[in-house]
Amino acid sequence: MCKYKEKSVKWRVELHTHTLWSKDCIVRFETILQLMDQRGIDRLAITDHNTAEGALQMQQLAPERIIVGEEIMTNQGELLGYFMQESIPEGLSPDETLRRLRDQGAVISVSHPFDRLRKGAWQEAELLKIIDRVDAIETFNSRCIFTEDNLKAAQFAQRYGLMRTVGSDAHSRPEYGRATLLMEAFDGPVAFIAALGSAQADQRYSPVWVHANSKTAKWSKKLGLRRRLWEGG
Repeated sequence: MCKYKEKSVKWRVELHTHTLWSKDCIVRFETILQLMDQRGIDRLAITDHNTAEGALQMQQLAPERIIVGEEIMTNQGELLGYFMQESIPEGLSPDETLRRLRDQGAVISVSHPFDRLRKGAWQEAELLKIIDRVDAIETFNSRCIFTEDNLKAAQFAQRYGLMRTVGSDAHSRPEYGRATLLMEAFDGPVAFIAALGSAQADQRYSPVWVHANSKTAKWSKKLGLRRRLWEGG
């Protein structure tokens, strides 16, 4: 009698995105969910700058589809947390940030570690100090302008035997889904880490002009705040 192995379920997963909770993004939750439907994204991590509050709120709208995350600025560089329970403030040491992430059972990656144009990039010597306490390295970020910076991250991950994440780092509508992983279905942090080992990347660069969208979003929020203050709101 022939035995057939049940076909595994695979998800298209986006692991680095922002919402209107980030100061340089104005994309609303409902819009992101619509884009997920249109672009075939099964699971999406919300990783707003220095807060998980937006991700926690969005998860209430789509609990099966949203991974609660945060992009955290330490005093040495940025980290990505996934499956988080609460926000971690910016400006802490890497050691303290990592401790707080582990205390809440989070999965940890390092966002765009060697992007020369980012404030949150790492010095390699500083990254080496924590490398045994992170789960993965973001080896492709769609917003990196210099391809060599992503290549350096990929080589670093290979050299130290680290798993890889990729992300669009989306701040505007055209960007969501530009860098995803095809992963085995997972039901939590442990299964997620296991699925990373066999994940297949689908990655494309975003055009340089998307950075202007972030600046526009920043200024629109500042102008909106000034208008509210002027009107006494």
